[in-house]
Formats: sequence, structure tokens, C-alpha cells
Amino acid sequence: MTQASTNSGIAEEGNDGNGNQEASFLQNFVKKYSGPIAVQLACVALWQLVSVAGGLPSYILPSPIDTLATLADGSNDWVNNTLVTSVEIFGGFILAVVVGVAIALFFSWSARLFTLFMPLLVALNMVPKVALGPIIIVWFSYGIFTNTLIAFAICFFPIVITTARGLREIEPELLYLSRTLKASKWQIFTKIQFPGSLPYLFSGMKVSAVLAVAGAIVGEFIGSERGLGYLMLQVQINLDTATMFMAVLMITLVGVVLYGAVAFLEFILVKRGGQA
Repeated sequence: MTQASTNSGIAEEGNDGNGNQEASFLQNFVKKYSGPIAVQLACVALWQLVSVAGGLPSYILPSPIDTLATLADGSNDWVNNTLVTSVEIFGGFILAVVVGVAIALFFSWSARLFTLFMPLLVALNMVPKVALGPIIIVWFSYGIFTNTLIAFAICFFPIVITTARGLREIEPELLYLSRTLKASKWQIFTKIQFPGSLPYLFSGMKVSAVLAVAGAIVGEFIGSERGLGYLMLQVQINLDTATMFMAVLMITLVGVVLYGAVAFLEFILVKRGGQA
């Protein structure tokens, strides 16, 4: 009986502990996000109030209700257009991460390469991508691949800059010790440099997530036959402002999903890992 009572008490304490953790997590979540959610809901309410009570015509400022009603219009093909834009945004972003980290890695291995090619990358980044877009379309025609390249061209530079800096911030003594132990460059990168540069990498990825959205839409504005940017140009002729507003909201939603995914990975790999 004594052993059974003890086990029962331990189980109850464990359940209480789990319950307290869940309650604490819920309280922290509400405390952290209730304010931002309330602000955004207030903005939507203000939008509804101004559109209804302000006396503005619907082609100037449609109400949130009219904007959401456009989702029922099958001619807009929301699913397909949103999917196309999402592929361009995520594809350009992922390509920028892979190429940006690779370039930063080569720069960390050779100061000579950094000195020779970093000014070139800076100069290329100064070229307005709107001006570069028509050239890319001439080379590759228009479509998803071209718009992905434009998104990549806009968003890869911050990843190169931040990752290269993160790789250079590793303690020299640690690198010297690794070389003394006959570690290869790849081992040093995977075991020391890359984990140590993750905070810098994620800073660049957050900036690039925003730029990737802009790049994909710029590509669709320049030349495309599908996507949310293409849809906005089509309905602009008819002054269908509600559909344009909805397209903007859908673009924003895709960008928020991408940014949230980056923030979640940062929490798992950096913040949570650092606490552990």
C-alpha cells in the first residue's frame, strides 16, 4: 500500500507539473501575442469604419467584407495564382540561402577571394532589379523560373553579407586549435563555423524573406501569365480594387508564412539550442 501510494503521488505531481507547464505556456503566448493581434484587429475595424462611414466609393477603398467576398469569384483562380507566387517566393529564397551560404563559405576560406569578389557583389547588388528584370526575361523568357531568379537576385545579398560576417566572428583560438588537431576545412565549417554563424545567418534570412516577396511580385509585374501580381494587373483595368486588395493580403500572407518558418527554425536551432 505504501509503495502504491507513493507511485500515485508521483504521478499526480507529474500531471500537476505538466498542467502547470501548459498553463504557463498559454499565459506567455497570450501575454506576448494578444497586443499585436489586438492592434491588427483594430486596424481592420478602422478600415471597415472608414470604408463604410467615410463615403468613399468602393473602387477607392473597398470594405474588408467586400474584399473577402472576392475569394468566391472563381474567375480569379485564387488557389492557382497563390500557389504560383508561393513557389516563386520560396524557390527564390531557398536558392538565395544555398548560394549565399556557399559564397560566404568560400570567402571565409580565402581572404583573397573576399577582397576580389566582394566589391563585384556590392556593385551587382546596386543594379536596380526592376531594370535587370527585362534582361532576365530576354534570356530565360517569362514564367515561374524567371520570377524565381528575380526573387533570388533581390534577396541573396543580405545572406552573403551576414553569413560571411558570422563565419569571420568565430574565435581565432578555436580555429587554430582545430587546425592543430588536423581538422579539414569542411569539418571546421560543419562543426564550428556554421553553428557559430547561425545567428548571423538567420538575421540575413529574415531580411531576405521580405525581399523575396518583393522580388517575385516585381517579376510578375514585368512579365508573367500567372500569379497574384499578374492578377492585380489584370483586374486593375476594370478598377476591381477589392480583388487587388485581396491579392495584396494573399501576398502578405505568403510572406508571413515564410518569415514565420524562418523564425521557427531560428527558435529551434539557435534560441532553444542555446538554452539547452
